[in-house]
Formats: sequence, structure tokens, C-alpha cells
Amino acid sequence: MSGPARESHRWKWLLVSPALIVLLLAASGPLMIVLVYSFLSPGNMGGVSWEPTTEAWFRVFWSRDIFEPELVTLNDSHIAIFQRTIWLSFQTTVICAALGFPTAWFIATRPARTRMVWLFLITIPFWTNLLIRTFAIQEMIRGNGTINTVLLWLGVIDEPLDLMFTDFAVLLGMAYVFLPLMVLPLYAAMEKLDFRLVEAGYDLYASRPQVLWHVILPLVKPGFIAGSILVFIPSIGAYVTPRVLGGGKTMMLGNLIALQFGQGRNWPLGAALAMVLLIIVVVALIFYLRVTGAEERARNDRA
Repeated sequence: MSGPARESHRWKWLLVSPALIVLLLAASGPLMIVLVYSFLSPGNMGGVSWEPTTEAWFRVFWSRDIFEPELVTLNDSHIAIFQRTIWLSFQTTVICAALGFPTAWFIATRPARTRMVWLFLITIPFWTNLLIRTFAIQEMIRGNGTINTVLLWLGVIDEPLDLMFTDFAVLLGMAYVFLPLMVLPLYAAMEKLDFRLVEAGYDLYASRPQVLWHVILPLVKPGFIAGSILVFIPSIGAYVTPRVLGGGKTMMLGNLIALQFGQGRNWPLGAALAMVLLIIVVVALIFYLRVTGAEERARNDRA
């Protein structure tokens, strides 16, 4: 490397060093603390005792009998929470994709001068606090809320539906909260779509479903993948929405972690659960990078 190139390279590192230091102290540092806590023993009244052990990791999926510690069984409650968290997050992603695709398509096919207005309407919910939006959903689905009032007035039901503190309530709340995160990547992919390819499909006598399946969906697939990651990852760690709409009946992984650091006073177990959540997120990101990387290589090979 020549002298000027080496000097330019050094200046680039100097310019990014403040951001790297912030990331190291504000992100990596706390994660390392959580990782260390997961290998310690719980304190008497919260906190940790500096006695190294892997008991917290063991108790993530297993449990010991109180009177016979050597008797080990699966921790059914934790496994049920993991299953519920992944299943509700997956359902949220599917619902957001099903609703986000036609919404993004509608915006992308509007005249250029009105698209910004529709995007503005999509992003308005981000201007409101998440807790307030969650309470708005609660107002709609509670016993004497908007949904039950309308259904009773129409005569569809004879008594209010019990919607609060159910998986349905949590699913509805998360789909509402995370829907814009699916619409925006899909819109970004559709905005770059060459609609002449769609017209060419019709010219070749393809039906609407065939054009959708063989032309549109493959071209906007990167938007689907990016939107799915943006929805699935925060859904797995959601805390406010399951806490308000699910109560104590529908607990998700984020609520379980908060419970261990709070009332449970078992910080090592909470730290181990948090690290498991991080591992799930990393696996999802690796899957995203592998898929997008394979598509990028395929496009380069075709080019």
C-alpha cells in the first residue's frame, strides 16, 4: 500500500472510531455483562453472587425437583412460552405480509405526486408512543369496547366476546404495531419494479395469478425478506404489547425475562433467557444474510 493510500486508510479508521467506541460501550459492553451474569449464581435478594455455575442455562429448558434435586424434568412452562413466542411472532409476520403486500402495491401504483401522502399516513403511528397505541387496541377489544359494541348493535352476537388477555389480542396488537415495518420495505422493492415486465406477462396471455406468482413476487422477494426480518425480530422480543393485551395469561419471552429480573429475583436465569433470545435473533439474521447473499450472487452471475 502506497503512502497516500495508507494515510487515507488511517483517516477512515479515525473517522469511524467514535462510532465504533459507542457501539463497543453501549452495545457490546452490556451484552458481555449479561453473558457473564448468566454464568453466575442468583443473589439472596436479587442481583448475582460471584459463584460461577451453569445452573441458569440448565434451568432455561430443564427443572429440578425441590425435594429430589437429582430428579430432572423438562421445564414445560418455559418451553410453552418459547413455543408461544415463536408461533405468535411467525403469525404476526404472515399477517403483516398478507396485509402489507396489497398496501404497498396500492401506494406504489399511485401517481408520484400522491405517494408521499400515502407513505406519510403509513408512518403516522410511529409518531405515537407504543404504549398509547397498545391501549388503543385494548379499547377496541375489551368487553364493552368498539368491536363488541358494533357486533352487539348488528345482532351478530348476543353477549360480548372475551377477547382480552388471549393470544388473539396479542396477535392483533403486534400485527397493528409492526405492520408499517412490512409495508415500507415492500414499497421500496415495488418502487423499483419495472412494470413493463408485468405488461409483458399479460401480453404473453398470463392470467393475473400467474403474473403475480411468476413475475411480481420474485421481483419483490427481497422486500418480503427484509420486511419479515424487521417484523419477526421485534415480535420475538416484544414486551409492552403482550404485557398489556395478554396480561398474565399470555406471557411471551420478553415478559419472562422481565419477570426474572423483577419479581423472580433470579438475574442469572433472566440473563440466560436474554442470551437465548439473542441467539434466536442472530440465527434469523444469518438466515436473512444467506438468502440475500445467494440472490445477490445469482444476479451478478446473470449479469
